[in-house]
This record gives sequence, structure tokens and C-alpha cells, in this order.
Amino acid sequence: MVIIMKTNEWKQTVEILHQAFNDGYSLDILKLLMTADERDALITRVKIVHSLLDGSINQRQLKEQLGIGIATVTRGSNSLKEVTPEFKKWLENILLNSDN
Repeated sequence: MVIIMKTNEWKQTVEILHQAFNDGYSLDILKLLMTADERDALITRVKIVHSLLDGSINQRQLKEQLGIGIATVTRGSNSLKEVTPEFKKWLENILLNSDN
């Protein structure tokens, strides 16, 4: 029962975010819902995913480069292993092509 409720709450939250982004309030909603530290953590997670997809440095080097713990890098790596191939391809297109 708790899992279903959390899933429903998560879906509702994602829908609110989706609507805010569609209506041009992406920065506003993220600033409202996330502290500066949480926003920094999200930026770091995106950098981790980008670097892991890029593959130009190993996890230990990434840890040093970003000044984070190896567990943080490992969590990002483990999360990336769980995505669908289609979503991984989308991420690669978005993150790796944004370098150009």
C-alpha cells in the first residue's frame, strides 16, 4: 500500500514538473522545490552521468575531478545501468551532443 501511494505521489510530482516546464516555469519550480544544495547535487549527478557516458575518465578520476565521494559516483553508475537502452541512447544524444 505504501509503495503504491509513493508511486502515485511520484507520478503526480512528475506531472506537476512536466506542466511547469511546458508552461515556461522550469527555473521557478525547481527553485521553489529544491534548496541550493539540492540543485548543486542535481548538477553533480548530471556531470556524473555525462562523464560515465563519455567514458573518457574512470570513476576514481571522476571522483577527484568533481571533488565527491566514490559512493556518489557508484550510485550514478548503478543508476545508469538500470535505464532502458532507448533512454540511454536519448541521454547520449542529449548530453554528449551538447558538447559540440
